[in-house]
Amino acid sequence: MIAILGSKAMDRGEAVQQGMDTLVVVGVGLIGGSFALSLKRAGMARHVIGVGRTRENLERALELGVVDEISQDLAEVAGRADLVLLASPVGQMGALMAAMAPRLRPEAVVTDAGSTKGDVVELYRRHLPSQLAHCVPAHPIAGSDLSGAAAAQYGLYENRKVVLTPLPETLSSVSERVAALWRACGAEIHCMTAEEHDAVFATVSHLPHLLAFAYVDMVAGKADAERCFDFAATGFRDFTRIAGSHPEMWTDISLANRDALLEELDRYRAGLDQLRQMLAVGDGERLAERFGTARAARTRWHQQFMRKG
Repeated sequence: MIAILGSKAMDRGEAVQQGMDTLVVVGVGLIGGSFALSLKRAGMARHVIGVGRTRENLERALELGVVDEISQDLAEVAGRADLVLLASPVGQMGALMAAMAPRLRPEAVVTDAGSTKGDVVELYRRHLPSQLAHCVPAHPIAGSDLSGAAAAQYGLYENRKVVLTPLPETLSSVSERVAALWRACGAEIHCMTAEEHDAVFATVSHLPHLLAFAYVDMVAGKADAERCFDFAATGFRDFTRIAGSHPEMWTDISLANRDALLEELDRYRAGLDQLRQMLAVGDGERLAERFGTARAARTRWHQQFMRKG
């Protein structure tokens, strides 16, 4: 069951009551940094602590005003948090949860921005078993191939969807508090189960990234690769943009959502086999029909996307 929580227009005002003293953002890049900037602008976070592995990026975040304090030791600052946002690659989240578990205050809220949810839910259960009432797995549907503190921006979440997948143990008041923070960033909140989330995003996000990476790698491996790249233009650019995304993050996502992604790959491969057969026998009529169906579906989606944007 997929639900939409609240209307953005009326809930932003109500969200002011849901602010906090100290926000800890782990991973101060496009996603975590933009969350921090938006909440600071909305007056929802008095003090933001940025945590990360790279000192240079943390210092840049401090210089740009994305955060107010920096640390490379999550355990050291976790005890001061009213809310922790894990905006790191999914593969790092288990170690991060384990590090902060002994220091978290009982009422501290923990949420994340991971692109997969089934695996992250298991990590919450494994590493934060006494904190589950205050844990809210989440996924903001906003991103680009930019990374690092300099990519953080106000307004990234305006008119964007954020999916929450609360645990059965999560207090409804805590889910609503996290929803209110995202609404203050301009987002529209949807709720799904973790299983629903992973099936949907295997189709519309994870598979396209795999295809883009595989296609660029194929071209790069050709004997005449440089000649091919020399003549690549807007079609190549548009199709391959997401192959510029972070390899570590997308390795983690692909492995984390492996079962759903394997199903989508098999379905896509079957479609390619059908296209190959049409080409082999010169069946232009069926090719045109397939292309037309796809074009119509993409046009409908784009019109809806533009209206909502």
